Amino acid sequence: MCGRYALTLTPEELKEILGLLELGDFPARYNIAPTQPILVVVSGDAHERGSNLPDRRAVLVRWGFTPSWVKDPKEFPLLINARAETAIGKPSFRAAMRHRRVLVPASGFYEWHRPSKESGKKSQPYWIRPRRGGVVAFAGLMETWSSADGSEVDTGAILTTAANASIATIHDRMPVVIKPEDFARWLDCKTQEPRDVAALMQPADEDFFEAIPVADKVNKVTNMGADLQTPLVIETLPKPPGKKADDGQLSFF
Repeated sequence: MCGRYALTLTPEELKEILGLLELGDFPARYNIAPTQPILVVVSGDAHERGSNLPDRRAVLVRWGFTPSWVKDPKEFPLLINARAETAIGKPSFRAAMRHRRVLVPASGFYEWHRPSKESGKKSQPYWIRPRRGGVVAFAGLMETWSSADGSEVDTGAILTTAANASIATIHDRMPVVIKPEDFARWLDCKTQEPRDVAALMQPADEDFFEAIPVADKVNKVTNMGADLQTPLVIETLPKPPGKKADDGQLSFF
């Protein structure tokens, strides 16, 4: 799953790496949580103008996906993640998979290793970042929800997949990472149907991420400083968990 992440690169760095036309100023964010505004990247209209150059825009959406057919969001679950294995066919995400795929830039994400109740130990948070630094682009989905009075809210979710072996010692799910060479393909909802990009929704390479134990300050959304990522020395590293039964289509924070 992915319930917290960070984005600390400068706008100039993101603009260059993601091929954005323009990007306004924004502060470094060390503890991005559900229901907050998040930055996503969408495809522009370069193909309509006959250009082969990247034409991407950054927009803000609410982290918590609301399908267009929902009547009252207050009575609908908060969908922050969508399972990549089933998103193509699920009513909640089917339209967005076909028409509104986005990239969610991040510097890394947080995950919690939750020991068994019998152990009596507390959950241990980890800051999981690209081993070589820089930005990582998670696969995301976007939907605009319209209320009865005509007001609109742009919403989004992050796609997750089964964790690779290195992350599985902490949690059995991880965000889907889209490689730079696949950005255009993922964002192209005009010529690339969901089945054409299904192969992109795979676990990241084993050596892509490094997991750093951190203090439990990240548990509180009011803590937002860079000290959330200060490494913590722990006695033992987690062991791979036993296989769990599939708990359905979504992960919730």
